[in-house]
Amino acid sequence: MIYIILTLILTLFGPHLWAKHVLNKHNRQEYFSGTGIDLARMLLTRLKIKDVTVDVTNIGDHYDPVAKSIRLTEERCGRKTLTAVVVAAHEVGHAIQDHTGYKPLITRTRMIGTARKIERFGAVLMMGVPVLAALTRVPSVGVLMFLAGFATLCIPVLVHLLTLPTEFDASFKRALPMLASGAYIPPEDIPAAKKILLACALTYVSNSLIGLLNVWRWIRLLRR
Repeated sequence: MIYIILTLILTLFGPHLWAKHVLNKHNRQEYFSGTGIDLARMLLTRLKIKDVTVDVTNIGDHYDPVAKSIRLTEERCGRKTLTAVVVAAHEVGHAIQDHTGYKPLITRTRMIGTARKIERFGAVLMMGVPVLAALTRVPSVGVLMFLAGFATLCIPVLVHLLTLPTEFDASFKRALPMLASGAYIPPEDIPAAKKILLACALTYVSNSLIGLLNVWRWIRLLRR
């Protein structure tokens, strides 16, 4: 039983912890001439992508295809480190996808918007299960509502997993060639850059797994 629990813990938190370790490891030594935020703006200018802005945020590094904005944190991308530069390039990779009409990104944007609405509905549905079961006194009604709520809470997890190819494309087909061919980072930093780009992609895996943990928490709450 202990081994099963340990395996579950490693599965749920392993990708998140590894990604965090890699990003932090290469975010200590500042040896670039500019910050990640500076690089993102420079790349957009060189690529002639004029409709995308680079903004500072405190809610995590990401690209917003609706607002056409690359949002980078001062804490990570405001530094002159390898992590700052590579993470910024990854987000520029998403901007390139959007600029070129990359269909998986368009699909992901729609799916995420829909998934958020469904997730909220699922949470309300599962909260209403005990009340409805008590009022109707028909166990099957409660079971059906529970299953419906559980299914809707699982949808965001599925969305994160289905959008992984978009993350790998931004990392290894957009950002990495751009960094390597443009001589933005030294050749000896390429192996570390690959790890950072993998960490960027695995952020979605960790979000998916943590989403499963949230579903489990709902189940435990309703069983009380």
